[in-house]
Amino acid sequence: MKASELRQKSGAELEKELLDLRRAQFSLRMQVATQQIGNTSQLGKLRKDIARVKTIQREKASVK
Repeated sequence: MKASELRQKSGAELEKELLDLRRAQFSLRMQVATQQIGNTSQLGKLRKDIARVKTIQREKASVK
């Protein structure tokens, strides 16, 4: 997911995206804990995506 794609979304869409990413992160954490996943790099990618969404949300909030 690119920041340019996120900047085009509305506040509500960003909120939904963040919720979806956090649910996916929880699911991956449970898979890592139960050793059902071999590729743990997905967790790092999700963390970065969450950070991107939160950054764009802060940018939009500061503009108002």
